[in-house]
Amino acid sequence: MTVSDVLIFFAQVLRDEINHVQVRNVRQMSDCSYMVPDLTEGSFYRNEIIIKKSRFITSVGHTQGAEASEAFLEKIRREFSDARHNCYAFNAGRDGETSFAGCSDDGEPKGTAGRPMLNVLVHSQIGEITVVVTRYFGGILLGTGGLVRAYQDSVKEALAKLPLKIKEDLEELHFTADSTKMHIVEQIVRKHSGRITGRNFSGTGCMIKITAGAANALQIKQELDLLNR
Repeated sequence: MTVSDVLIFFAQVLRDEINHVQVRNVRQMSDCSYMVPDLTEGSFYRNEIIIKKSRFITSVGHTQGAEASEAFLEKIRREFSDARHNCYAFNAGRDGETSFAGCSDDGEPKGTAGRPMLNVLVHSQIGEITVVVTRYFGGILLGTGGLVRAYQDSVKEALAKLPLKIKEDLEELHFTADSTKMHIVEQIVRKHSGRITGRNFSGTGCMIKITAGAANALQIKQELDLLNR
């Protein structure tokens, strides 16, 4: 089963109409910023623990979307192609959400690896992340309870040392405004650290597209509303 097979996609569109400065739609990606792995594309963080002579090698990547998660998983599988188990869990969306999440026991007893790993990820407050735990058996059976603890501890220890950065959610606003008020609109957008990413003039009006952080986008929207009251 591939990452794409277990990924469920969802999107939310919020529409809001206001007078004179008319918001055509607001696509809300999320309510606030969240943490993601501070890793460049193609790089990964790695940690290893040994439990009763078994090696548990944890590889962590910053993966934005299903394709990135699958590519990272395949990369680790190729590197450790001689390992019997490359168990994984991923959350390709923002932190805490499960709509973009999935996992696999990869041959371990059902429920002893993938699900425990995913539970750690979901409660870690980290988004856009894929974790693969490679296991080399050391000759001593751990039992189902021992396996659950081992895979959970592998992920917990890796995440405790993982470099992180803040990712700011963005909102995209589309609206029309009177051309004579464009200079005021631009001032409002700059004041709240937004960016005008598109303009389309038509007659005396202008259709404008703005991208801004979630909190700032709310301020921009409110001030545009007040501008025409």
